[in-house]
Amino acid sequence: MSEAELEVRRLREQLAALKRQASENYDILRRSRERELVLLKADHLPDLLDRLVNHLADSYGLTAVSVVLVDASHEIRHLLLDAGRSPEDFPGVKLVDGLAGLSPNLLQLRGAWLGPYAAADHQLLFDGRQDLGSIALLPLQRQGWMIGALNLGSRDPTRFTRHHGTEFLSHLGVIASFCLENTINRARLLRSGFTDVLTGWHNRRYLQSRLREELARAHRDEVPLSCLMLDVDHFKRINDTLGHLAGDRVLREIAQRVEAQIRASDVAARYGGEEFALLLPATGLDDAVRMAERIRAAVATEPFDAAGEALRVTVSIGVSEVRPARREGDHKSLGEELFARADVALYQAKGQGRDRVCNG
Repeated sequence: MSEAELEVRRLREQLAALKRQASENYDILRRSRERELVLLKADHLPDLLDRLVNHLADSYGLTAVSVVLVDASHEIRHLLLDAGRSPEDFPGVKLVDGLAGLSPNLLQLRGAWLGPYAAADHQLLFDGRQDLGSIALLPLQRQGWMIGALNLGSRDPTRFTRHHGTEFLSHLGVIASFCLENTINRARLLRSGFTDVLTGWHNRRYLQSRLREELARAHRDEVPLSCLMLDVDHFKRINDTLGHLAGDRVLREIAQRVEAQIRASDVAARYGGEEFALLLPATGLDDAVRMAERIRAAVATEPFDAAGEALRVTVSIGVSEVRPARREGDHKSLGEELFARADVALYQAKGQGRDRVCNG
């Protein structure tokens, strides 16, 4: 074979190799775009968190995926609860007050970091797993701020190394950051339409929405659902004698005292005027009455500062319970019954002298 023929063969082999590389790069780009599109199509925050952890793990064939998000004000926790989900529903998601102490790599993360898994440095990012060989840490940043990290883990020690390119993974981190900001802002906007401006609590519209979800959950899990209806005693007298601004301060203070007594999973709303309502998931009547007594005492024990005057304020509370798994009927009628019985019990408390708890 002549020298010219050898050169032609060599060029053909190089061309074939370039074509294979181009085809592989195209496949990588296509798969990357498909993964990113899945994230961009997330309808809401819980959906996005599910996709970040579960879809990426399946799509990449990874051993573990985790998301760390800075949530110092606990806003993301509350947005998840507003959506009917608990932070505990997302074991791969870590909501933290800050990034310090999680991993030395996170504090210095400016771009995608690929390298070997070291338990001493990385186990807090992956729930203490010991079966990982290599990891990729992708910074989540918005408007110049580090809001967390998307962490990918594989048993294969050669899957993520410092010799691999990071362009596609870095772009994935950018898309994930954008999606998080978008769904969080959307959740904030939705929450604003369900929020009482005076107290910062949810409003009646939100309560009705959550009632359907909590009844469905109670039916599925075969647990009770309780309701507390709370009314401020002689509130008209406060407004008439001290003015509406003083009345507003009393309502805000009552909301704060009640909030200090309830759990993160409980649903609290301003029902209207001086009336509040609470839904207590997985709570029977006896426990609901005990909580109502704690709330009543928290309001009555310390005087309120109303227009510079020490004012004693009390509340009356009605309590009711339903157990959807034991009952026939649709959730709408069960919800109406739950509130109606709590309302009747509230008026019994009013009729018996106020500053008391009755159940129906």
